[in-house]
Amino acid sequence: MSDSTGMALTPEWDDDERMNFMFSDFKENRDVNTTDWDSKMDFWTALVLKSCRDRGTVCVSLLELNKTFRRKDKSPLGLPTVLQSMARCGKIQRESEFAANVDCGWLSWGVGLLLVKPLKWTFSTLLGSSRVPLEESFVVIELVKEKAAELLKVYRSSEFSNSSILSFQELCSLSSDVCADESTLCMALLQLQRDKQVTVFLHEGEKIVKFCQPGQDRVSPVSDVDIGIYQLQRSEKLLGERVEKLGLEADKCKAEARMLLQEGKKSQALRCLRGRKRVEKRADNLFAKLESIRGILDRIAQSQTDKMVMQAYQAGVAALRLSLKDVTVERAENLVDQIQELCDTQDEVNQTISSGVIGADEDMDELEEELKSLLDESKPDFVSGLPEVPAGGLRPSREPNLPGEDLLSSLPAVPYRPLNITPEQLEEELNQLTLTDSGVEQKKMTSPAKRLEPAQ
Repeated sequence: MSDSTGMALTPEWDDDERMNFMFSDFKENRDVNTTDWDSKMDFWTALVLKSCRDRGTVCVSLLELNKTFRRKDKSPLGLPTVLQSMARCGKIQRESEFAANVDCGWLSWGVGLLLVKPLKWTFSTLLGSSRVPLEESFVVIELVKEKAAELLKVYRSSEFSNSSILSFQELCSLSSDVCADESTLCMALLQLQRDKQVTVFLHEGEKIVKFCQPGQDRVSPVSDVDIGIYQLQRSEKLLGERVEKLGLEADKCKAEARMLLQEGKKSQALRCLRGRKRVEKRADNLFAKLESIRGILDRIAQSQTDKMVMQAYQAGVAALRLSLKDVTVERAENLVDQIQELCDTQDEVNQTISSGVIGADEDMDELEEELKSLLDESKPDFVSGLPEVPAGGLRPSREPNLPGEDLLSSLPAVPYRPLNITPEQLEEELNQLTLTDSGVEQKKMTSPAKRLEPAQ
C-alpha cells in the first residue's frame, strides 16, 4: 500500500512510532497486556473491513492483506493472528466452509454449477493447524450480507422484477455496478441462498437463478412450470432479436434498391426489392410467433394472479369461519331477547320514578296555595282619608298625553254645579301649588272643603 492509500484508511499511517507498534507481532499470551492486545486487534480488524469495503470485495486472503498494508517495505507481522481472531468471532469464514453451509452443498456450487472457483482443501484445514495459508480465501460475513442486500434491491428495481427466473449472464450484467467481479456475485448469491431468497439450478448447461417474489417469505423450489416459463421467455427474447435483425436487413435492401435505381440499374434494384419482400415476410411470420408466445406468457401471468386471489379467498374463508365459530342464530336471538327484557325493565323503573316526582309536585302546589292565603291575610288596610276611586270609566282623550295629564285624569271628576268663588281666591289657590317631576304637590296642606268654600 502506498502512503496515500494508507492515509485514506487511517490518519495514523504517517506516525512512525504508532505504526511500529501496530506492525509488531502479538504477544503469545493476551493476559500479559490486555489493553495493548485489544487496541492492536481492534485497529487491524477495522482496517481489514474498511479496505475490503473500499475495494468492493467480500473476500480477503493473507497474501492480499500483506500487499495492501505494506509500509516502508514491511508487512504487519500480526495479520495471521488477526485473521484467526476474526474467524473465531464469526466475522470471517473460509470460502469452503461458507459454501458448505448452504443447503445444496458447496460441491453443487463449486463443481456442479461452476459458480465458485475450485476451493483448496489444504492439510492445515483438515488437521486444524493454527497456521493461516497465504492463499487461503476468507469471506467477510458483514460485507457479503451487505452485497446480498444490494443485489436483491437491484433485482427488484430492475425490468426483470416481474420475472422470477433469469439467467446467470443476465444477472451478471444487471449487478455490474454492485459486484466488482464474478466471485463477489457468487458469494452474494450463496448468502441469498442461505437466506432462502434465491435458488440456483442448471438447465441444459446454463446456470439459472430464481428469486423470491414480494410477499413470499422464502423462494419456492424450481418446478416444471418455472422451467417452461423460462423457455418461453428465452424464445421470446430470441424471436425479438431475430425480428429486429430482419427489420434492419429489410431497411438495408430498400436503401440498396434506391441507390441502384439512381445509378440506372433497374433490374438489380428490382432484385433488391424482391429480397426486401422476402425478408419482410419472414419477419412477419416470426412476429406472429412472437405475439403467440407473448400471449401465452400473459395468460400464465394472469393464471398466477388468479391463483393468488384464490389463495387469498381461501385464507379469508378460513379466518371468517374461525371468527364465527362460537356464533349461532339461537345465541343471537337469546341475546336480543335479553336486551329487550332489560329495556322493558328500565322503562318500568323510569315510569315509577316519574310517578314519585308528580306527587311531590302536587304537595308543592298545596304549599303555594297556603302561602298565597297567608300573604292575603297580612295585607294592610287601605289608607283612610283618600278619595274614593271613581266607578265610572275615564273619558277618552282627544289629544296626545301631555306632562301631568295622567295624574289629572286620575283625580275625581269636577262637579258641574257652579262654585261661588272669586278670581282672587283662585289666584291665591294657584300660588299655593307647584309643579314637580312627579305631579302637582301642595306647599301647604289645606282641607278641600276650606279651599272650595264658596265666596259670600
